[in-house]
Amino acid sequence: MAVHTYNVAMTCGGCSGAVTRILTKQLGEGEKFDVNLEAKTVKVQTARSADEIKEIIAKCGKATTFVSTDDAASL
Repeated sequence: MAVHTYNVAMTCGGCSGAVTRILTKQLGEGEKFDVNLEAKTVKVQTARSADEIKEIIAKCGKATTFVSTDDAASL
């Protein structure tokens, strides 16, 4: 599975909590994620496309920008 990285306009714990809640509900077994409020990044390990994950993260209402995909990385 690839790791997709996104910049997300998170400014507080509430913002990162919203992203965490959405990903917890939307991701399936074997998929992992890391939300880093300080760096304002979200990394998701998944077999899904980067665009599909971006749409899921964007449901929190924060500006979300795709950064990169690393096929060799893992979380």
